[in-house]
Amino acid sequence: MRRLTTIFAAVIAVVTMTAPAFAAENKLAIHVDENNPQIMNMALNNAANVRAYYDAQGESVEIEIVAYGPGLKMYTEDSPVKDRISAMSLEIENLVFSACGNTLDAMEKKSGGKVPLLSEAKVVPSGVVRLMELQGQGYAYVRP
Repeated sequence: MRRLTTIFAAVIAVVTMTAPAFAAENKLAIHVDENNPQIMNMALNNAANVRAYYDAQGESVEIEIVAYGPGLKMYTEDSPVKDRISAMSLEIENLVFSACGNTLDAMEKKSGGKVPLLSEAKVVPSGVVRLMELQGQGYAYVRP
């Protein structure tokens, strides 16, 4: 039994030492809160450039673009960056597009109907809270 305990402890030590190698060490949260195509494109450029940098380093990176307020226009069906989001979602691993549920609810109340979002957008309860969560998880924060 003592030998089994020693073996188990050794396995736990190895798993604990190698576990971080499986998680992305580099994490980036990008914040978009303006209905401005230049800002939206800059956010997408930031994501693409960061991905290219870490690819060249042989490292992984997790990127999440969080849009709320007027910036939620980035994820609506008539988004000025709709085609770029579609292409980037297919080209870039670990890229998440988060849409603020609070903003979406307000937009739907104001319009009196459903506001369709791009299929790539994932609705989160609150954009601000999501940014707080990401920062708590070690994500760097950028606002273009």
